[in-house]
Amino acid sequence: MTRALVLGGGGPVGIAWESGLVAGLAQAGVDLGQADFTMGTSAGSFVGARLALGADAKTLADPILADKIPGEERRPAGGGGPPPDLSGLMKLMGEAQGGLRNPAEVRAEIGAFALNAPTMAEDAFIESFGRSFASLPVDAWPDRGFACTAVDAQTGAFQLWTADSGVGVVRAVASSCSVPGVYPPVTLNGRRYIDGGMRSSTNADMAAGHELVVVVAVRLGAGGGTLGERIAARFNEEIETLKDGGATVITITPDEASLEAFGVNLMDFRKRPAAARSGLAQGLAYAKDVKAYWS
Repeated sequence: MTRALVLGGGGPVGIAWESGLVAGLAQAGVDLGQADFTMGTSAGSFVGARLALGADAKTLADPILADKIPGEERRPAGGGGPPPDLSGLMKLMGEAQGGLRNPAEVRAEIGAFALNAPTMAEDAFIESFGRSFASLPVDAWPDRGFACTAVDAQTGAFQLWTADSGVGVVRAVASSCSVPGVYPPVTLNGRRYIDGGMRSSTNADMAAGHELVVVVAVRLGAGGGTLGERIAARFNEEIETLKDGGATVITITPDEASLEAFGVNLMDFRKRPAAARSGLAQGLAYAKDVKAYWS
């Protein structure tokens, strides 16, 4: 049986919660790091890359639980001000993912916004982001099956980075994490790329072909309302695509305690330790149910 792990986007808070969740599951006997194929979007690309590169799943959240913040996860502005207002971005994401307009055209609008936004320089972003992968050659890619998602900032085209793409994992993951208006678009093969979450927060349909797929989604339908419902409907379509292909799908979303720990803004770095703790507790609690399928 081939097993796939899909890790969705969710900002720094999502990185913390997913890391805690994976650690809790591993400590209770379910090591998602042993997946045959791991695919991440945005925050999930960072967590997934660490797993695919061999990080110990049981200790994945330890730096966050200790409130040690690596360079790639620091607030972009470097100061103590409030998290950026991403309400406009969320509206466009809802339009792209909810089918209100041509998705690629909307993503191109998001890309234009990202290309013109005042952020840190791309080189500075890559330098700080890559600290967790500092020992890797520039063209390194995990030996274990791994992919991450991005979007072409100029055309809005979706991009799935794999071992065959001819790019290094550090820049590929950085591009997947490049939240428009917060981080700079990342250059790969002469083009600029932004967060893969602009297509979908999970892009779970890209894991088709595997017999068991565990999908970890940080937040579905954020903000509620019609747009939120459409985003949630898109996620359900992805799950149905996997099932139609013969896969058994396990979906893990935050429980009530985790949602309370998140707060309203997934870019709020202050929420990371609490999110990691809630993820750890949820992983420990959910392990028995997941183990029946994963083992």
